[in-house]
Amino acid sequence: MNKISDIVALALNEDIGTGDVSASLLDDKTLSAQIIARESAVICGIEYAQTAFLALDDKIQIEWQLSDGDNIQKNQVLCTLSGTSRAIISAERVALNFLQTLSAVATQTQYLVGKIAHTNAQLLDTRKTIPGLRLPQKQAVKCGGGVNHRMGLYDCIMLKENHIIAAGSIKNAVHLAIVQYPDLPLIVEVEDLTQLGETLGLVGINRALCDNFSIADLTQAVALANNKLPLEASGNIDEKTIAAVAETGVNYISIGAITKNIQAVDLSLRLLN
Repeated sequence: MNKISDIVALALNEDIGTGDVSASLLDDKTLSAQIIARESAVICGIEYAQTAFLALDDKIQIEWQLSDGDNIQKNQVLCTLSGTSRAIISAERVALNFLQTLSAVATQTQYLVGKIAHTNAQLLDTRKTIPGLRLPQKQAVKCGGGVNHRMGLYDCIMLKENHIIAAGSIKNAVHLAIVQYPDLPLIVEVEDLTQLGETLGLVGINRALCDNFSIADLTQAVALANNKLPLEASGNIDEKTIAAVAETGVNYISIGAITKNIQAVDLSLRLLN
């Protein structure tokens, strides 16, 4: 299964439905068009946009002037298209939606990565993604220089507060995880230094997630871990606090805002003739 094709097909079906009645009024002649940036950003989503156009007319010619992950400037031409007018106009919104949304993720990610570039911390995404766009948004995070966290609930075990309560203790929850899923990565979320100390005394854990720790507590957590276990900081971290969090020495910082609190990048498509 081609996941990109599936995701784009769903978006096209959602938009076009039984047919683009407005485009059907037009003569289906060959036209040229350009996609133009209206602001600076990090571009991402090229393959999704291209797939949208080609799904409606596989003879459309598209010449991209750049690649995913490139920085773009205001008024820069991203690509030139040549094909039937109906296909270009019908696919326009879906193609732009992918480009604008994914470029927004990549741009925000690059911005935050830049704020911690002087440290060894890496920026992670989360599962707080737009429904149906988990794969493309995580690809966009990588375009912006971030690192992907688990893709979903199936490829990594993360023991959070309710899992630990239901299991009776961190030790019990970790034991169950290792016995039933020995080959999966295991992350334990801790809420204070006491829980971190307990976690550090166990084996088979790949990372401890320090949830809503203060800067002072993160500093103590790093000293307590003493490189025995990678630490991830998460919770209420934004552009104003991310540098201070990174400077504590944590290995990872996860921020849901890079995929859920985004402002679409301003792009437009213009016909040339």
